[in-house]
Amino acid sequence: MDHLAMNAALAQYAGERVFLTGDTGFKGAWLAYWLTRLGAEVHGYALPPEHERGLYMRLGMGELISHTDGDVRDLDALTAALREAAPRVVFHLAAQALVKPSYEDPVGTYATNVMGSVHLLEAVRRVESVESVVFITSDKAYRNKEWAWGYRESDELGGHDPYSASKAAAEVVFASYRDAFFGGAAGRTVGMASVRAGNVVGGGDEAYARIVPDCIRALRAGQPLVLRRPEARRPWQHVLEPLGGYLLLGRRLLEDAGRFGGAWNFGPRPESVRTVLDVATRALAGWGEGESKVVVEPAEFHETTLLRLNADKAHQELGWSPRWGFEETLDRTVAWYRAEHEGDDLRAFTAEQIAAYMAAGEEGAR
Repeated sequence: MDHLAMNAALAQYAGERVFLTGDTGFKGAWLAYWLTRLGAEVHGYALPPEHERGLYMRLGMGELISHTDGDVRDLDALTAALREAAPRVVFHLAAQALVKPSYEDPVGTYATNVMGSVHLLEAVRRVESVESVVFITSDKAYRNKEWAWGYRESDELGGHDPYSASKAAAEVVFASYRDAFFGGAAGRTVGMASVRAGNVVGGGDEAYARIVPDCIRALRAGQPLVLRRPEARRPWQHVLEPLGGYLLLGRRLLEDAGRFGGAWNFGPRPESVRTVLDVATRALAGWGEGESKVVVEPAEFHETTLLRLNADKAHQELGWSPRWGFEETLDRTVAWYRAEHEGDDLRAFTAEQIAAYMAAGEEGAR
């Protein structure tokens, strides 16, 4: 399948009822908005937005989708929201999504990322309308051995820090529910896939201890940018890249639960593996005015130096592949923040970026 076929598959979300946990977060808001652009009926469930300047608030997503304030740690409330939405497709993104806070609150991290996952899967078990579940974890679910090559879906799971360990545990929980309750012979057939990606960037991310929003805050305030591990190498990709894979997978699970179930990696091409300093330098240069110097401080906690994914399975079996390289990824990300800074219509600007991403795939397929 080429990019044209992928775009055609995504168009099939028109009129689809979709339930999305974590819609107020960075990736969740991008996914929710993309789904509305595709014509889906989106039902979100998440804690209230954490950042006033985040994508969810900047786009006024509360006007575009049906949203319920709720915590995935509350099984009854989550089940009630899922039952009321009666979706066919579920995307689970709700999580404590950062390494640093996991050191500060490991109990809360495990409660949200592990028991929250149990609750989501248990809610799906109770709501008969669901036929497709895309369960988002992280590249950090892999036990990182600082290999130079990318991790495959069959590699060992684990984690040094509470965040990584919680994501590995969530994968184990997911596999158990899939096999015990949704495998046809063991219960009703539901398409179930877990997806792993990491180091996504894009407009509207306001989280702390993430390199691009930290860059933007430094530029806004005219303050130095502080880096903990400038030499650390990561596989950087625009947020639309993995989300496109998630959307495609959600459709394919409806068609063939057995073939497309299981674990999937979504990562960029090898040339997009760059240092944190490379990202900071590109982002600072792309802002177009002012300047900010980089200050290096010692890391407060353990962080990996190298972690990347092997996405051959997604390329060969799903027909997904990255569309934007490193430079375009960073340039489009900074362009979004510039548009916000200049008071542009952010709904229109975000829609244009989604359209450009889709068009890039079509042009590459011709």
